Amino acid sequence: MITLLNYSSTNTYLIRGDRGYILFDTGWAGTFPALCRALGEKKLKLQDVKYLLISHFHPDHMGIAREIADTGAEIVVFDVQTEYIHASDHIFEKEKNSPFIPIDDTRVKAVPISQSREFLQSAGIKGEVFHTPGHSDDSISLWLDKERALFVGDLNPLYELEMHKGTRIGDTWDRLLSMKPKTVYYGHARPAKLSSGLFGTCAPDTDLYTLVKRITALFDRGLSCEEISVRTGADNGFVADVTRMYATHPGVSVQGILDRIEIKGK
Repeated sequence: MITLLNYSSTNTYLIRGDRGYILFDTGWAGTFPALCRALGEKKLKLQDVKYLLISHFHPDHMGIAREIADTGAEIVVFDVQTEYIHASDHIFEKEKNSPFIPIDDTRVKAVPISQSREFLQSAGIKGEVFHTPGHSDDSISLWLDKERALFVGDLNPLYELEMHKGTRIGDTWDRLLSMKPKTVYYGHARPAKLSSGLFGTCAPDTDLYTLVKRITALFDRGLSCEEISVRTGADNGFVADVTRMYATHPGVSVQGILDRIEIKGK
């Protein structure tokens, strides 16, 4: 079971295994009480968390790691991340009266990324951790076998993929997409449900194409998102996504809009 704990500007995910919970990412320093409240709303407590995984050691993803560890959870750091554990400490030091507490290295569980599947199995979870550089050199992504789910932290979202072809980010996504994930869980965006259409192997959804064409035509006539939503019957959020991509990517095709907002298969 995957639970989104939306208590800060960073999405934190709680993943239940057969032998306890794994927490993937945290919020900025000072969000510890909010995390506890978010868990309480799910009728859970922090002591239920056995391991904390951090997608990368930027301040908004590891800000309360030490406080979580102080309640009994173990911070798991993979070998590709070890030299970055304190990479954000200096950022918090610049904040006056910052509540940040640095990670205690003696309480970190170091795991070779090549042994990530064995580690996850020990927590009752079938999956694997991959080194996914691009946003940062220490970035990792978590893969769950059964759910075909990817947790990618701040790896650039799929709707930007065309801009990153031939780059390190593009190469990372090529590796991840070859696994054919069903859902991608981002650090700062809503989860994206994917279909084979995203990979160019499915025929376009004619009705959806017609709808997008109508939305863009009405947008060209100067109608607002709310007015377009009323005219077409489309969800206001979908209209906003379409018009934003249309306005910011001149000349983009309907196919390009759909790929960028990852709407096919939803």
